[in-house]
Amino acid sequence: MAMQAVALLITLLLATPVVYGAQHIVGGSSGWVQSGDYSTWAAGETFTVDDTLVFNYGSSHGVDQVSQTDYTNCNAGNAIQSYQGGSTTIKLSNPGPMYFMCPTIGHCAGGMKLAVNVVAASTTPSGTTPSPPSTAPTTTPSTTVPPPPPPPAHSGAATISCSMISNLVFGFLLLLATMFAYMG
Repeated sequence: MAMQAVALLITLLLATPVVYGAQHIVGGSSGWVQSGDYSTWAAGETFTVDDTLVFNYGSSHGVDQVSQTDYTNCNAGNAIQSYQGGSTTIKLSNPGPMYFMCPTIGHCAGGMKLAVNVVAASTTPSGTTPSPPSTAPTTTPSTTVPPPPPPPAHSGAATISCSMISNLVFGFLLLLATMFAYMG
């Protein structure tokens, strides 16, 4: 009986849920719509590697991932990736800027576009923003693209921590319930 309990304990500990990145619903409860203010929405979020963006939209819209130049000029002709179908989830796999727009004519020019800066998992204390790297003068012409704005000072760490605690509590309760079922 003791060996079964130990085996069960090990199995349950290995099956305890793991922490995943945060899920960002683009535009909040309004979703990906023409009347959205995505600059303000993005300013209130912290986008970290392994987070996901969820775009919810109607049939007259879509989501194109584009370069910064195409984002600035609302050019959907050179999309890096195009999505249709009413709901699109995009995993933020790498740090750096990412740009999205609605490819429907006139929608991007009307503000239906989103720029996010994805940051690596933070190693700085919560509430601080890492300083940007210094740049040395170069001999290249000044046609370089300016860096994206820094992420907001607040962190999504509280959301992730709460999620982790919830997962651990759930795993522990599942473990206790299983142990009582085997014992009694």
